[in-house]
Amino acid sequence: MTMGTTAQAYGEPWYWDNRYAHESGPFDWYQKYPSLAPLIKLYVPSHHQRILIVGCGNSAFSEGMVDDGYEDVVNVDISSVVIEAMMKKYSNRPQLKYIKMDVRQMDEFQTGSFDSVVDKGTLDSLLCGSNSRQNATQMLKEVWRVLKDKGVYILVTYGAPIYRLGMLRESCSWNIKLHVIEKLVVEEKSGHPTWELTNPVPLENDGRSVEELLGKNPDVHYIYACTKDESLKTSSK
Repeated sequence: MTMGTTAQAYGEPWYWDNRYAHESGPFDWYQKYPSLAPLIKLYVPSHHQRILIVGCGNSAFSEGMVDDGYEDVVNVDISSVVIEAMMKKYSNRPQLKYIKMDVRQMDEFQTGSFDSVVDKGTLDSLLCGSNSRQNATQMLKEVWRVLKDKGVYILVTYGAPIYRLGMLRESCSWNIKLHVIEKLVVEEKSGHPTWELTNPVPLENDGRSVEELLGKNPDVHYIYACTKDESLKTSSK
């Protein structure tokens, strides 16, 4: 399977079943919990809040959240192989729940039932598959639906604002703040980070201001903190 074919398969359930059947040990896309913890705590300040992790895979991210005090972390993935494995692994951690589910159709969850949704690479995966834009839009609408009003969708992605802002704004009514984090965080690294993680990057309408601030093609992951705002939906009618 070529690299291009592999990337396209990221949007297909069979690819993930096969991958997780042969993958031992946890793997975290983009960033691990300790590096993102300051931002998670900023947008999800209460440990009592109900959190949804979409496309959880075999990541240790949720375990890190529970170790940090969060009490209700629900994880969904389209792969039955990885969900069964994670249910078995964390059977003694009642704070962690694992459910096989397609993020494009989360009917099992009531509208407005989560305080926060965290996405590390799931939207990106859908954008690699066939019918990418349609699937991504369906996912974003479902994420918006299951969030409470003023709940936050935290999207961690390689997609710069010129590639993600339009999609986010067209799909649902969000108030969006942008954060960035360097792709490789080395503890002994000298000097300062590209941008302070918890400090939002000024964001103009088309997002081109980010390039002016950070330079062209900065080696960062983009984190969109999207707050559901039902009043925006009402006012736009």
